[in-house]
Amino acid sequence: MIDQKLLSLLVCPVSKAPVEYDKEKQELLCVASGLAYPVRDGIPVMLEGEARQMSEEEKEALRK
Repeated sequence: MIDQKLLSLLVCPVSKAPVEYDKEKQELLCVASGLAYPVRDGIPVMLEGEARQMSEEEKEALRK
């Protein structure tokens, strides 16, 4: 679980855009860069090298 106050402060290190938390996948998602950052043991890993590229379907779902 990510603290809401912490989540409001976090931005994608690549695009500097806000991120959204996906509780089910334990990831922080950034539509602007298309990257999904893992959350391990409640700690966001905000490193580009650790992120995965989101599919077009995932990005489109977040835009809605």
